[in-house]
Amino acid sequence: MSTTTEPHPASGHEPGSRPVVDKAQYGLAAFLVLTGGYVLYDAVGLEDGFADQPVQPYALPYVVGAVLLLLGVLLAVATARGDQPEAEEGEDIDLTQGTDVRTVGLLAAVLIANILLIDWLGWAITGALLFAGCAGVLGSRSHIRDLAVGTALSVGSWYFFYVVLAIPIPAGILDGVL
Repeated sequence: MSTTTEPHPASGHEPGSRPVVDKAQYGLAAFLVLTGGYVLYDAVGLEDGFADQPVQPYALPYVVGAVLLLLGVLLAVATARGDQPEAEEGEDIDLTQGTDVRTVGLLAAVLIANILLIDWLGWAITGALLFAGCAGVLGSRSHIRDLAVGTALSVGSWYFFYVVLAIPIPAGILDGVL
């Protein structure tokens, strides 16, 4: 007669075996604790607001810092207990495939080009190029439509920030035209 051992449903590992520890979770826990500690440290330097304010300016950073610290500690404890995150079963994502480094690299190149050219060409132009470039890298073959949509989005967002929100965005070579 043979016996099979079922994995323990709560931990996902065989009874009596050591749980597999995901060391990346410890890294994330440390990052959360460090970020929460820095937020709390920075909140100490905030000055009091007006006396009639029910909530002082330092209240929210104290809450955010404490929550980050708590989440970091809880993640470390859960990791030590052997808890592991479940892989997401994306709808149209093949989880057996690796990262497409070429696509990520091309997207990074388009973004870096945008950063380098935005002061000279302005957002209206580089935003359109950013949209069309990203769409092209991700597989679009309608370059004219991509440029048209990118131009509409970038000019529209430029006017929204400049006129509605009163936040100046670089106009670049179109300064005086927009």
